[in-house]
Amino acid sequence: MHWNSVSEFFAMGGYGLYVWGSFGLTAVVVAGEVLLLRARRKAILQELRTELLSERNPS
Repeated sequence: MHWNSVSEFFAMGGYGLYVWGSFGLTAVVVAGEVLLLRARRKAILQELRTELLSERNPS
């Protein structure tokens, strides 16, 4: 496709809101997934550390 200006590029022939909204929503979902995975990994590692320490020092 060929656009004559930057504003035509962002308008995407009248579908700009749909196109850029889709890209934006996808970026937000991917970023959220990365943050949730990091939090889950941190929680699992902490749980494993706690379990390992309790096995080493039985009460």
